[in-house]
Amino acid sequence: MTLRFRPAGRDDVPAVAALLADDMLGQARESMDMGVYLAAFDAMQAQGNNHLIVGLMGDEIVACYQLVLIPGLSLAGARRAQIESVRVASDRRGAGIGTQLMADAERRARDAGCRQMQLTTNRSRVAAHRFYDRLGFTPSHIGYKKAL
Repeated sequence: MTLRFRPAGRDDVPAVAALLADDMLGQARESMDMGVYLAAFDAMQAQGNNHLIVGLMGDEIVACYQLVLIPGLSLAGARRAQIESVRVASDRRGAGIGTQLMADAERRARDAGCRQMQLTTNRSRVAAHRFYDRLGFTPSHIGYKKAL
């Protein structure tokens, strides 16, 4: 079956929240309180440069990612594409969906005039690191986070 990508709508938020919770890290940190996810989706939509994209096989959402377009001064005013919340349904992993997902993200980033794609991934996601390496990403920076 063919995989297609489209911008998510508000009705897609429960399926995306389920994808976010569909792994070891997500099980511990995600909530099924749809109110928080719907409020976050509304805030993303209001920004204009913050897009939630879903991947579908037929009518089923099997993947998602968030694409944030960031204007900046560094790199001679380069626009960057930040990729977040990359997920493929656990029962669909290993079938090439992630590669198609990242190709879609790259196409959208190029179309938006971005000169660089960037992402962060949890240190424990060793398989994801190999995946991003295969796609040509390089671990060029050290990322820091601080819970507030």
